[in-house]
Amino acid sequence: MTTSPNKPLWVWIALGALAYLALPWFAVQDTNGLLAGAGVFRREQAGNGLLHAVVWGRPWLVLGLVGLLLASAAACMPPSRHQGGLLLLGGGLGAFGLLVCGFLIGSRGWAFESFTAILGELGARQSGIGWGGSLALACLLMLAAFGAARRGFFKGDLFVSAAVVACASLLALFIVFPVLKALSAAFFAEDGHIDLQSMVLRIASDRNFGLACLTGGQRCGVAWNTLFLGLMTAASTTLLGTLMALMAERTSRRMGKPLQVLAMLPIITPPFVVGLGLILLFGRAGVANQLLEQAFGIVPSRWFYGWFGVWVAQTFAFTPIAFMIMRGVVQGVAPSLEEAAQTLRASTSQTFRTITLPLLKPGLANAFLVGFIESMADFGNPIIVGGQFSVLSTEIFFAIVGAQYDQSRAASLAWILSFFALTLFAIQRALLGRQNFTTVSGKGDGGSAMRLPVGVRRLVSGLALPWMVFTLLVYLFAFAGGFVQTWGRDYSLTLAHFRTAFALDWGSFGIVWAGTAWNSFFTTLTLAALAAPLTAALGLMIAWLLSRTQFRGQSAFEFSALLAFAIPGTVLGVSYILAFNVPPFELTGTALIIVLCFMFRNLPVGVRAGTAAFKQLDKSLDEASQMLGASSMQTLRHVVLPLLKPALVAALVYSFVRAITTVSAVIFLVTAEYELATTYIIGRVGNGDYGVALAYCTVLMVLMSAVTALIQFLVGERRLVRRSAPDLAVPAAPSPTSTQVTQ
Repeated sequence: MTTSPNKPLWVWIALGALAYLALPWFAVQDTNGLLAGAGVFRREQAGNGLLHAVVWGRPWLVLGLVGLLLASAAACMPPSRHQGGLLLLGGGLGAFGLLVCGFLIGSRGWAFESFTAILGELGARQSGIGWGGSLALACLLMLAAFGAARRGFFKGDLFVSAAVVACASLLALFIVFPVLKALSAAFFAEDGHIDLQSMVLRIASDRNFGLACLTGGQRCGVAWNTLFLGLMTAASTTLLGTLMALMAERTSRRMGKPLQVLAMLPIITPPFVVGLGLILLFGRAGVANQLLEQAFGIVPSRWFYGWFGVWVAQTFAFTPIAFMIMRGVVQGVAPSLEEAAQTLRASTSQTFRTITLPLLKPGLANAFLVGFIESMADFGNPIIVGGQFSVLSTEIFFAIVGAQYDQSRAASLAWILSFFALTLFAIQRALLGRQNFTTVSGKGDGGSAMRLPVGVRRLVSGLALPWMVFTLLVYLFAFAGGFVQTWGRDYSLTLAHFRTAFALDWGSFGIVWAGTAWNSFFTTLTLAALAAPLTAALGLMIAWLLSRTQFRGQSAFEFSALLAFAIPGTVLGVSYILAFNVPPFELTGTALIIVLCFMFRNLPVGVRAGTAAFKQLDKSLDEASQMLGASSMQTLRHVVLPLLKPALVAALVYSFVRAITTVSAVIFLVTAEYELATTYIIGRVGNGDYGVALAYCTVLMVLMSAVTALIQFLVGERRLVRRSAPDLAVPAAPSPTSTQVTQ
């Protein structure tokens, strides 16, 4: 039984007709549009697209119907270039026409005053598109993608063409468009007219780039504060992460497991837990200040609040991330290269300086870049321990949600933040892009890793070990803070904070979720559970397209997919507020905008995990499947996906955990109805209720630890197994043992 080559066309045409007839075209307020039922034929608010176009005075919606009719005519033809041209015309005309009209016509008529002056007032209005409009746009885009394939693009593969168009459209809509929308807002004055002079003045103001702190003044501009803090944090986290990686891989193997546990802590905890733990240690009522007062009579003060406190908190929070990056790089250094240098009579110090360190450059650059971007995007630690020290992330927040809503200032600050991040990203790519650091190949490598030079061992022992102990102490204090009555005054043990947040009562109708944190807890779990599989699926699809296909514009496609990594979360959150609060995409205040923010903020992780996995799979597997008559979709489903389970699980876990613990990107998007765990905790901290905040953090830490441990137990981890050398004390004799890869 053969399948008609035009069957996919008819499926999408039928879905497009369903979108126009059976679903509400515009977003239905206070109800689920999918349940509108017969209301799509009676009520204008929940009406379908056909009635809006013909009866209720919105004739521009006919463009989509025309596109579907043209696609239907094409579907009656045999596959050919002529059919592809008609599909491109129909799908492209319908989608482009609906989008243009959506941006030109809003809830008040014409979106631009110039159109009102030329064409007069518009009788009909339109709000943001709903389920019907969204499905119709998707169908028209898919039909246009099929037309491109029929015209010979993407080697005539309908699935690849549809996947590229779908992924590119999502990236353009939810990453490129909002970021450009937010950045462009800096060019406009309050009355909506372009005002470049005001933009320059806002960006170059003393509040941003002032240097009063160098001439006796109290403070410098927030841009210099952010840049200074980012560079300091990047340098300290890279140094400490590298030392910890060398300790794990080049000293006693017994340190590997404790360091692995330490590396997981910042991933499974909210980003401001470290700041809270440091407050319990060094705050005005902290243990350190109390000991100093009792021992030396020093009056407790707020000395820890400021740039120093933020830097220490960020270094604690982000060093384990640098450690995870550097550990993989240190593992990948081929011992045979170091043995070759020593065979040529190089000392361990010379070998480490001329062989090992140069091979660590990619990891050092990546760790520095990640530390810099994480520092600039960090909102929780500066808001908690920053005091009067302002950075761009907190300034953007107060420009949006403060007493004076200043969209132009928020956009100007977003320009500065994005410029810093993208500049460092470009410098990293320019310095390392053309260099080759390949050390692991398919050939066997039986070398034994070189023992660290004496000076490096002393540095590792003198810095990394105390830092590990101090880190565990900070997390211990943060964990203990939820179990004491009042930190600094009453250290009696209590569960009152947990009862306040997570109390359970039994009422006449069953369990009553009486705790104040239950609403945010369930909302966070639900939205994270929705976002995680979508993030993993989209990330792996994009990775497959980048690794296994070739098409025009692939470089721009890849840049868009990874743009969310280089753009700080604060900027992305502001972008969503500015882009999706007016038609045609009115998402502000809904759960959907939070899910989308989760998805596209964490998307680069799925892309990178998938890309790394695809590099380990020989393309001959795909080619063999296709030679046996399988389509691209069948090959992806039955051959590729079963081999990508570890990457899929990693993307799922990371996306789920990061969705639960993120704060900077979603701080602008939450509402009273959709409050998240991190925003609840920040609210408690703002009220001085540290006990409840730390109790909530403890619950999240236990939950994420359990989820992560379960996934790691089920999947395991890949290890490069080389010849053992007892604690690397003495280089072992050469052995023919080959490098193996185990799952």
